[in-house]
Amino acid sequence: MYKPSSKSALIKNLSNIPGWRTRRKLVVFESDDWGSIRTPSLEALENLQKDGIDLQSDAGHLYNNYDSLATTEDLASLFEVLNSVKDSSGRPAVFTPESVVANPDFDRIRQADYREYFYEPFTETLLGQAHCEGSFDLWQEGREKRLFVPQFHGREHLNVPVWMRALQAGLEGPMSAFKNKMWGISTADDPRIGLEFQAAFDFNDPDDLSYHQEVLVSGLHLFEKLFGYRASYFVPPNGLISSTLEPVCAKEGIQLLSVSKIHREPMGQGKQGKKLHWLGQRNGKGLIYLTRNCFFEPVEPGRDWVDHCLYDISSAFKWHKPALISSHRVNYIGALHQQNRDNGLKLLQQLIKQIVSKWPGAEFVTSAELGEIIKHG
Repeated sequence: MYKPSSKSALIKNLSNIPGWRTRRKLVVFESDDWGSIRTPSLEALENLQKDGIDLQSDAGHLYNNYDSLATTEDLASLFEVLNSVKDSSGRPAVFTPESVVANPDFDRIRQADYREYFYEPFTETLLGQAHCEGSFDLWQEGREKRLFVPQFHGREHLNVPVWMRALQAGLEGPMSAFKNKMWGISTADDPRIGLEFQAAFDFNDPDDLSYHQEVLVSGLHLFEKLFGYRASYFVPPNGLISSTLEPVCAKEGIQLLSVSKIHREPMGQGKQGKKLHWLGQRNGKGLIYLTRNCFFEPVEPGRDWVDHCLYDISSAFKWHKPALISSHRVNYIGALHQQNRDNGLKLLQQLIKQIVSKWPGAEFVTSAELGEIIKHG
């Protein structure tokens, strides 16, 4: 069994004390990044390396090397694992995939000489990606069977204004990635850019906030069009978002917002503020905050992730908190490396089996279901 240092154990326990409590053993699997193209092929990675882009020391190198759109086989394999274990009420394990609903339309942007931005629904991106053509049917099947119930992760996993300025300036790294229908190379340390393209709602220029409002509104409307229901939960990409956008979220139907317990809020010009948050906290604008307290990322080497996550869950239950497990899509994707998916799913199955074994009263719920429990309990 995983045993943390005394300092780590103290921090974990202290972080679980504040906020909403329940005697129920609620388990939520939140999985970010679904719908985003990230790395379209191994050929794209090889091309970037030939162009001298160092992806191995990149902060997101594991994502660039392993993450891509989910194929039909990826989804079918994930659903098989989730459906193999039932909780105390006889319901299978369930994922809340935090999903973006669009990707850049690279061809139209290039045809416009990078002067104008265009996007396409991620369902269109799937049609152009090998082995993904029929995968949206599985998205719908997963929701119908309550195995895979999407919520909102943004329109794109991309900071559009910052990215477009980098393309218009002809910056070498972003242009090389663009040629290969990518953008996710690390850019925060580039003084000409100053933040990560992946952080869709971060900003240096305060004028970008008006565009971020439009992204939220158009993204949420597209979510409803694609999935047939309004999103009630929003997980900002990379966790960064200005509190000035919260009223827009509430107006467009968002009821739950994911935040870190120590939230870094972008203030512009490279500055950030810090705010403390806790599970179930209400912000006065119609939103309830959810904070994650468990982590399961098998793609990252050097850790027994099953034991580590079981410890996190044990700590959450000790303080009568639900277990909100963060587990990114990259752990379950085999399009680039099948062994990555096989390993992630093997460990996921071990984890969910041990959850129901250690806590026979455990209940698998979605993020939205947890929100309803908090609101009414």
